Amino acid sequence: MMLADAEAKPRKAQFALKSASALLAELDALVADQPPKSPAARALVLAHMRQTLANARAGAEAELIATSKGTRCAQNLSAAQDEIIRAVYLFATTRVYPVDNPSGAEAIALSAVGGYGRGTLAPGSDIDLLFILPYKQTPWGEQVTEYILYMLWDLGQKVGHAVRSVDECIRMARADMTVRTATLEARFLTGDKNLFDQLVTRFETEIMPKTGPEFIAAKMAERDERHKQMGNTRYVVEPNIKDGKGGLRDLNTLFWIGKYFYQVKTSQELVGKGVLTAAEYRLFSRAEDFLWAVRCHLHFVTARAEEKLTFDVQPDLARRMGYAERLGMLGVERFMKRYFLVAKDVGDLTRIICASLEFNHAKDLDLVGRVLAPFRSGKNKIKGEPDFILDTGRLNIAAPDVFEKDPVNLIKMFMVAGREELLFHPDAIKHIRHSLHLIDNRLRNDSRANGYFLTILTSPLYVERMLRQMNESGVLGKFVLDFGKIVALMQFNMYHHYTVDEHLIRSVGCMADIANGGLRDELPLTHELLPQLNDTRLLYVALFLHDIAKGRPEDHSTAGARIARKFCPRLGLTPAETDTVAWLIEYHLLMSEIAQARDIQDPETAKAFADIVQSPQRLALLMILTACDIRAVGPGTWTGWKGSLLRALYYATEPLLSGGHSQVSHFDRVHAARQTLATALEKWPAEAVETYLARHYDHYWLRAEPELQLEHARMIRHADDADQPFAGSIRVKAFEGITEVSFYTPDHPRLLSLIAGACTMQDASIIGAQIFSTRDGRAIDTFRLRRSFTSDEDEKVRATRIIDTVKQLLQGKRTVLIDLGKQSRHNKRLKPFALPAQVSVSNAISEKFTVIEVSGLDRIGLLYALTREISDLNLTIGSAHIGTYGEKAVDVFYVTDLTGQKIHVKQRQKKIHDALLAVFENPTEDKKAANG
Repeated sequence: MMLADAEAKPRKAQFALKSASALLAELDALVADQPPKSPAARALVLAHMRQTLANARAGAEAELIATSKGTRCAQNLSAAQDEIIRAVYLFATTRVYPVDNPSGAEAIALSAVGGYGRGTLAPGSDIDLLFILPYKQTPWGEQVTEYILYMLWDLGQKVGHAVRSVDECIRMARADMTVRTATLEARFLTGDKNLFDQLVTRFETEIMPKTGPEFIAAKMAERDERHKQMGNTRYVVEPNIKDGKGGLRDLNTLFWIGKYFYQVKTSQELVGKGVLTAAEYRLFSRAEDFLWAVRCHLHFVTARAEEKLTFDVQPDLARRMGYAERLGMLGVERFMKRYFLVAKDVGDLTRIICASLEFNHAKDLDLVGRVLAPFRSGKNKIKGEPDFILDTGRLNIAAPDVFEKDPVNLIKMFMVAGREELLFHPDAIKHIRHSLHLIDNRLRNDSRANGYFLTILTSPLYVERMLRQMNESGVLGKFVLDFGKIVALMQFNMYHHYTVDEHLIRSVGCMADIANGGLRDELPLTHELLPQLNDTRLLYVALFLHDIAKGRPEDHSTAGARIARKFCPRLGLTPAETDTVAWLIEYHLLMSEIAQARDIQDPETAKAFADIVQSPQRLALLMILTACDIRAVGPGTWTGWKGSLLRALYYATEPLLSGGHSQVSHFDRVHAARQTLATALEKWPAEAVETYLARHYDHYWLRAEPELQLEHARMIRHADDADQPFAGSIRVKAFEGITEVSFYTPDHPRLLSLIAGACTMQDASIIGAQIFSTRDGRAIDTFRLRRSFTSDEDEKVRATRIIDTVKQLLQGKRTVLIDLGKQSRHNKRLKPFALPAQVSVSNAISEKFTVIEVSGLDRIGLLYALTREISDLNLTIGSAHIGTYGEKAVDVFYVTDLTGQKIHVKQRQKKIHDALLAVFENPTEDKKAANG
């Protein structure tokens, strides 16, 4: 049903439940005089049940769209399923296999278990059934069970079932935690109620009283393991609504524990037991309703049991749930922000219930090792802290009015918890949450409160843990209002893995990790630079604020710098320190952009960068900040290759700022590079070395790194000795996470596009390319590919296949396939994103090259299309820098015309601009593939 249709109709209940007795009457009318056991009768029953199920689902979906009531939708689907199963059971037992005088053995009870037992079903959920049979079973029981199961299977439903006696149920519940959980949620559907009641009574008397702590410990361990597998954060931008942190399974776990330990039948009864307040129960209900609405919509949209909120479905769900674009935020970003806030509420409820269990049933729980802190009886003072006490091993407030008397304690308490390495007492958490109204402008501007906050922010041993706790409790967003605006904010792109607040906390945590001596292997340069810094505090502050202006219509770097200029004096930073922090935030993307999108070997690159940075101190700060920022984006975003690019840019720029060897002449640098290679080739005959050195133009010596020059020399010597016109070499660089593939061949106008096409055909992702030509008309091209395999051997096999493919393309034995994987999984994942394409042509960036920068929506085969277009424009590519940021491609080409000159004519620049823009705007109109 279309959303527009739903909105046009009055908002009333659309779902109509048909009872089992009504369905049975309809079946009798349909079957009429035909024998109920006949295949014809069964076919009529199946068709009618299929239509009934489809009508119930359509009604439930229409009501969900009209009312947005998720729990009701799940209950409607469950109720419809109940009546269908009851009707099939009645038809089976009274029409197909009737028994005139049933004995005690000819009895059967059907119960719903698992999620279905809770009376809620998503459209794609499994139907979990327990058939309870008497101890002595008969063929009749088997026949009825089979009839029901085959009918449900033929309806296309996924049925999980078990057929057991009461004794078997109890025996298995005692031994198996999964069976125990399923039995806990058993709900009577139809059949012999006495059998079902026997099971419930025995389960509640024989299993539950003795195994409470064991059950809770198992469920908590199960939850922890599930979270670990899902990334252990509720702030991933493609969350799993069922099993992810803060999802429906977490609410189920709370209910299971409540039902088991407090013997309640509904979650509402937890209020009467004093576990939840009425307000907390309302939070529970609202969270459950929202999560069910999202899950049901997700199943309806995808027409399957999909539990992951992937990018391609998020916009559809946002539209169906009524989230429109507002104040610079897309509708999908507003929807996802609501999702993350609900997930945070689920986290709060989890902590409240778990803490209540831990403290009210400490002795029981201690037996199974669920207690997180040592329980020391009584309350102990903390030296120098009269407002706080140690209560059973946890930090608590000394009196109920500690926060009212001095609201500064709301900030100070987190500092004390971090410094003393303590966990919070559940009562303290409740007091903090109920005291958030005390955080006002007066407290925000209090010098003591800000001093405590700066101490927290700059203490590597506990900063990440405390910032996360301050965020979870709501204190951080109230104390730093601009931070509050980005809590639970996601950016609808494939590059960022976390919400903005989680990213900021992780980036500060990365800095703390470095300060604590971690990440030495991954970030070696940061450890060299750290001792040189005058004040590392500025890095923590800058990292905490660097993305704080995300989600606004203006550029977040500029707006973030403005926020920093107001916020830093509040923390007690001097004007000079404030200026440094604001500068770092304004330029926090610069080093990464230049390192990945510019030719670092071009002297102009470092010179232009040095003009902006202006001091060695700022360069070191920016280097560390950039590394922490990239690492905190998400798993796999930081690579050794990115690290090597940043280090290369740092080493190229640092001498210019510290007055080092920046005055070395062009001639001297070329001479030094030639001498270095000559020394490395000392085993060659002197004449051969001299001849080889003479083959290269000057810019080769300045732009190719020494190790690459040596690799090229060996490859070329080997090819020349064998009299081969074509050669390739492979260098796997494990630390950088890349594989370098070099080609030596007679120059060819479309060589770069052919290599790009060959890489795409072998599923290789190109992240950089350097292109050289020799004085005797040969091309030496080196491509850097993102590593795909864990083993070096597999990398070499793929690289060898690429070299063979390029050779065949050059010989005309193969052509580049035209579709280049247009329908690939990668391209499908990019479908929901819209990105305006941009092309810039500049002569100001490099002294010798015109620099073309293109950016737009990535796709398989994009680099092939771009390089092919560039060769058709009669341009020579000197180097290519390929960047991918989620769904966005940023490719930079250093080019000249065929005579080696820059492109100065404006008309020709416009022609280049329009031709490359057309590659993005008409992706389906790629020119007919050819081998050149």
